[in-house]
Amino acid sequence: MYQLYMFRIIFVLDIFNRTIVHAQGGTRSEYKPIHFSSHICNTSDAKQIEDTVKPAEVYIADLNLLEKIGKREKNFDIIQAVSESAKVMLDPGVTSVSETEDVMEIVQTVILGTETASLETIKEASSLYPGRISVSIDKKHGKILTNDPELPEDPFKIVELLNDYDLADIIILDLDRVGTSSGVDSQFLSKIVSISRHNVLLGGGVSNVEDIKILEDIGIKGALVATALHNGSIPLEMVRQ
Repeated sequence: MYQLYMFRIIFVLDIFNRTIVHAQGGTRSEYKPIHFSSHICNTSDAKQIEDTVKPAEVYIADLNLLEKIGKREKNFDIIQAVSESAKVMLDPGVTSVSETEDVMEIVQTVILGTETASLETIKEASSLYPGRISVSIDKKHGKILTNDPELPEDPFKIVELLNDYDLADIIILDLDRVGTSSGVDSQFLSKIVSISRHNVLLGGGVSNVEDIKILEDIGIKGALVATALHNGSIPLEMVRQ
């Protein structure tokens, strides 16, 4: 009933200080433990949530690493436990190729986000780990998040550059829309799909099954979803494909 021609609905776990939190609007300091807002779980423990949801794929953002708070390996045992039951892609806030080595041992795919990784780091990592790197094009307040002057400000030009790399996927991550259920920008995403040689995933704003159908129709291959699953707008069966 819920199968959408292998459209990937990827369950999001944002982890901070070993606790799953509810990401909303990209202001990480204000994120609260997920059990306060979830309708599907009464815990903020990653493994217990995974056992309840039973997702096929999981996207994990290690907020300690992204915010450079605490020991590097603080959440690693939890992330590894989740990866034993689901296919996991992890954003560990990579700033250099050396920071991919230990996380490659615990997850299937490592995400390099423009927020932290330079274009050169993305190029080197994708060459070293072909097909195991995904790139997240991170947007906030309508602009690309990056500290790298080599990365274009235009997201379409970034996609064109990434076409030359051996990547698993590219992710369009709109941090302003994360946790807001505000819907999707189909015109912008259609153009991204038309340019990209990689599968394109969307993170941020997906609110219900109708949004999923829109994304599938324009050629997006998957969506990162948390809030719409926790509030029941998207049924759990869809994440268990």
